[in-house]
Amino acid sequence: MYLIRPAIFSDLTGIERLLDETEARVTTLPKDRDQLSERIAESKDSFDNASDSEKPSSYLFVMENTGTGELYGTSGIDSEAGNGYPFFNYRLDKIVHASHHLNISSKVSVLFLSHELTGKTLLRSFSISPSLHDTEYFDLLSRARLMFMATQPDKFHQEIIVEIQGIFDDKGNCPFWDAVGRKFFDLDFPTVDYYCSMKSKTFMSELIPQHPVYVPLLPAEAAENIGRNHEAANRICQLLYKEGFYQSKFIDPFDGGPVLKGEIQYTQTYRNIRYKKAYPAEISNGMRYLISNRSHEDFRCVVGTLVEGIGDSVRIPPDVAEALNVEKGDSIAFSLL
Repeated sequence: MYLIRPAIFSDLTGIERLLDETEARVTTLPKDRDQLSERIAESKDSFDNASDSEKPSSYLFVMENTGTGELYGTSGIDSEAGNGYPFFNYRLDKIVHASHHLNISSKVSVLFLSHELTGKTLLRSFSISPSLHDTEYFDLLSRARLMFMATQPDKFHQEIIVEIQGIFDDKGNCPFWDAVGRKFFDLDFPTVDYYCSMKSKTFMSELIPQHPVYVPLLPAEAAENIGRNHEAANRICQLLYKEGFYQSKFIDPFDGGPVLKGEIQYTQTYRNIRYKKAYPAEISNGMRYLISNRSHEDFRCVVGTLVEGIGDSVRIPPDVAEALNVEKGDSIAFSLL
C-alpha cells in the first residue's frame, strides 16, 4: 500500500535518493542535505502547530510503500506563496500602440514583473519515482494535498497557484532565461535554479530592473516558449486541468513556464469530498477512492476501496484503517479517484 504522510527527519536519505531519480526539474526541493533538512524541520513545525493560523506554513508530504518503507514521492504546500516575502512572477499583458494620424493600431505583448500572487496558497515540491508515473498513485500524491486543504480550510487561501516547469534542454540551456534573466544576473540557468531551490525568489527584486519586457524584442525561441511547459510536466498539467485549474496570465520568471490557478472549492477533489465515520470491516467489492483521516499533525491519505452503508458510516478494509490510524467511529474524508 502507498501512503501519504508528513515528512520526518528519518526520510532524508530516501528523499535524496528520490531526487536523484527525478526526471528534469520537476521539484523545488533542494538537493543540498542541510537545506533539505531545514525544509523537513519547517514542515514538522507547521504540522505540530495547528493552532497558529497567523504564521505562514510550509508542509512537506512523502509517499511511502508501507510494505517496504521505501519512499516513492514527495509533494508540498506553502500556505502563503513567498512565506512572508514577495513572491515574484512575470505577468503577461497586452498594451495598445496606436496612431490616429497614420490609422495604425497594434497590440503588443509585454511582461511586467509582479508580486500579485504573494500570499496565495502554493502547491510545490512534487516529485515521483518514474516507476509510478503512469499509475493511480501519481494522482494520490498530488491530490492528497487537496484532501488535506479540504480538511483544514482555515489554514489556506481560497486561491491556489502552481508553477509548472518551462522549456529547457538536458544541458540546462533555457531560451527564456538566456534572453531575459541572464542579461541582468550573468548566471546560467542551472545555477540560478539551484539558488532558487536553496533560498527564494526574493533576490529577483534586487537585480532585475522593474521596467517591462517587450516580447517582440526577444529572440523568437524565447518568445515562443513563454507559457509553455516542459514535456516532463505533461502528466501533472493534465491532472491539474482535470481538477479545474487553468493557465493564468502569470509565468515563471526564470524559465517562462506557465503558472496555473484554481480555487479549492471548485476543484474536482473538493466538490466530490464527503465525510463519514469509519467502520473497519472486510469488504469484497467497492469503488476506489482517495481516503484520508482528518488529523492535522498526523495527516494520512491512501487509495482504497470503501462501501457506503446506511447513515453516516462507511466500511473500509482493516489495513486501510490501520494505515490511516483511525478506529471505529473516527471521521474520515473520501473523494472519488
